[in-house]
Amino acid sequence: MQENLQNTLYSKYPKIFRQKDLDMRQTALCWGLDCGQGWYTLLDELCGEIQNHIDNENENIKYKKERGELPPDAPNFPQVEATQVKEKFGGLRFYVNYYDDFICGAISMAESMSYRICEKCGNPGKPNEEGWIITLCQSCREKEDERWRKLNEESAERLTVRMKDVTVAP
Repeated sequence: MQENLQNTLYSKYPKIFRQKDLDMRQTALCWGLDCGQGWYTLLDELCGEIQNHIDNENENIKYKKERGELPPDAPNFPQVEATQVKEKFGGLRFYVNYYDDFICGAISMAESMSYRICEKCGNPGKPNEEGWIITLCQSCREKEDERWRKLNEESAERLTVRMKDVTVAP
């Protein structure tokens, strides 16, 4: 993801992305949000839903403590932290350190929706059916196919030049 968009999410949801500065031996989030900017809105909505859920649960706990329905030392709802965010097999993967049914459902829905959103631009897209699986719209897919075609041509040219330098012993 572009650094400015990634940093916007980090600033907007500091509790969810607390692990971003931890060492690689502690979290995979140290590598950043390893997906395209086309999923920015999807991630923004997902994180907003998760944080609102946590905040609402903690407000309910506070209210119940005040009314005496819960003991004063009852624990708060745990803060969910992302441990890894990436693309895999054309879809979003959003791993966390804690979840309940609501959070699990929100993550599952976002991951499912990612297969219908172009990872590069955010327009409607779909995964390809062969090769490296990536979810793209038609326009981004054509650009990506052209990029790969040029890379393959350049690689073939370099290989041809190298093979001319090889001498075969009799």
